[in-house]
Amino acid sequence: EKAVNLKKDLAEMQEWMTQAEEEYLEKDFEYKSPEELENAVEEMKRAKEDVLQKEVRVKILKDNIKMLASKVPSSGQDLATELNVVLENYQLLCNRIRGKCHTLEEVWSCWIELLQYLDLETAWLNNLEERVQMTGNLPDKLDAVNDALESLESVLRHPADNRTQIRELGQTLIDGGILDDIISEKLEAFNARYEELSHLAVSRQITLEQQLQTMRETDHMLQVLQESLGDLDRQLTSYLTDRIDAFQMPQEAQ
Repeated sequence: EKAVNLKKDLAEMQEWMTQAEEEYLEKDFEYKSPEELENAVEEMKRAKEDVLQKEVRVKILKDNIKMLASKVPSSGQDLATELNVVLENYQLLCNRIRGKCHTLEEVWSCWIELLQYLDLETAWLNNLEERVQMTGNLPDKLDAVNDALESLESVLRHPADNRTQIRELGQTLIDGGILDDIISEKLEAFNARYEELSHLAVSRQITLEQQLQTMRETDHMLQVLQESLGDLDRQLTSYLTDRIDAFQMPQEAQ
């Protein structure tokens, strides 16, 4: 009777594993929204816990069959053969569910990481847009133009590492058919805004550099003229002080 019960337990265990495999491993999942992906991750976590909890039952079955085999070798031998099949299938099921759970957790982590990089780069684009707008109405002063140029250039020196991460993470998920529509839309919007703002910023940078160069040249010309006028003023003053007649002065002084 004990052998019959153990045989029944083995059959039930095998049946449960078949159902678990069908439910968790053979279904075709399509992750078209973050909610679907998150739900799948949670489901596989529960599946992993459920399968691992059966480890206690498997151990009890194994111990009982060993005990029976030691007392009734003929009955125990047949059960031991069935047990080995169940143990092998159980271990395979555990490994496959662990693997799928790990894969889904990695995919979810990849999605979250992509969102974080997009948030960082969006904040940078907002800052770049603000700096570009600030260069629109500058006072006609060298210091103001110079400060605006330096401020814009400091933002443009932003490293490209984050954009590389966005491109690689997005492509990895899209290649796996995961959230591909949503990610494609996000990347298209981000890349379009990046191209537009970066081109505008570089164009404004060139304009400010040209404006700054012109203002510096003008300032230099004014400084030279002012120094020349100063020299002339001092020379004329000395002529007047010495009461020199105009016709006695050099032609340029006249």
